[in-house]
Amino acid sequence: MLTFDSLAFAHGGPLATGCIRATPDDFIVREHLGFDATGEGEHILLIVRKRGANTKWVAKQIAARANVRVREVGFAGLKDRHALTEQAFTVTDRVNTPASWLDFRGEGFEVIGAARQRRKLRRGAHRANDFELKVREFNCDPVALNDRLQRIALQGVPNYFGGQRFGRNDSNLLAAERWMQSGIPPNDRDQRSFALSAARSSLFNAVLSARVQANNWNHLLQGEVVNLDGTGSVFVSQVIDAELIARCEALDIHPTGPLCGCGDSRVIGDARYVEDSALAEWKVWSDRLIEIGIEQQRRALRLAVRNLTWEYCDRTLRVGFRLTRGAFATAVLREIVQALPAKNIEDGGIKDGNGPDEGESDD
Repeated sequence: MLTFDSLAFAHGGPLATGCIRATPDDFIVREHLGFDATGEGEHILLIVRKRGANTKWVAKQIAARANVRVREVGFAGLKDRHALTEQAFTVTDRVNTPASWLDFRGEGFEVIGAARQRRKLRRGAHRANDFELKVREFNCDPVALNDRLQRIALQGVPNYFGGQRFGRNDSNLLAAERWMQSGIPPNDRDQRSFALSAARSSLFNAVLSARVQANNWNHLLQGEVVNLDGTGSVFVSQVIDAELIARCEALDIHPTGPLCGCGDSRVIGDARYVEDSALAEWKVWSDRLIEIGIEQQRRALRLAVRNLTWEYCDRTLRVGFRLTRGAFATAVLREIVQALPAKNIEDGGIKDGNGPDEGESDD
């Protein structure tokens, strides 16, 4: 079983230890939709600030307030519970005005914006996420830190699925291992979903870690399936010419890895050989995913870290950046700091039904 902590580093490993998420306010995430509300329609687009509350629990509170089923509430992505986040929800509401939603709040969340919207938000509808993070107790050489961050800004980082995807104490990954080995899925529907996601994410991380070790995670191989930065668009690079090399160096396109399942991966040649070699020891898992019937997809191996800023003073690092949707801030942080256990994480939110999100950008 390959855990997040055991993956290869691209830039030389962490520079020092540090404390991440000492409080939720140390981990700020603002969802960037990339579009404005339409101003009309049967839905209301809500901008919600939440602290110590998970996304699905907040969706249930919105549904209850509107007196609709929870499936009438939409959101673009899960956000971490132990964070201060701003994200969008939509709710079917033909009766109440947007202004009437501005006084809606509950334990750990409040509505800070509302407008009419034509369509329900779907998963992945947002364009990116903006992060403002604070690392405490970080005793680091400032020169080495500046060099590392400049390198990350120019070259990006491996686009690993973060530890949140695998659950607390790798519980989702352990459930995936039992399922992949035995063929017996978890009984609970949500647990099946989390385990399946963890299995595919783990195999992707295995391929990416092997390519980081081989130092070819950030350039194109012959036969690569290539991703256009920030989109789901891909194409096969049968011939690597000067134009493709230049675009790859500029972080405009990226090599991809597999989210294993049914169907043709489209990867060929040298890239296919590297991918198959990395997955050889995981054949039981990949075969099981084919048997389950989930469709194979591709994900960029490299993550561009946009708008990167930082300030380091008094053993505290403040860093800000933008990541495309589905990416994990922890994939960036692990190239800088080895996270210490947070000693004073504030446990906000309701105990029953408001546990930690599976996580994403973090998805």
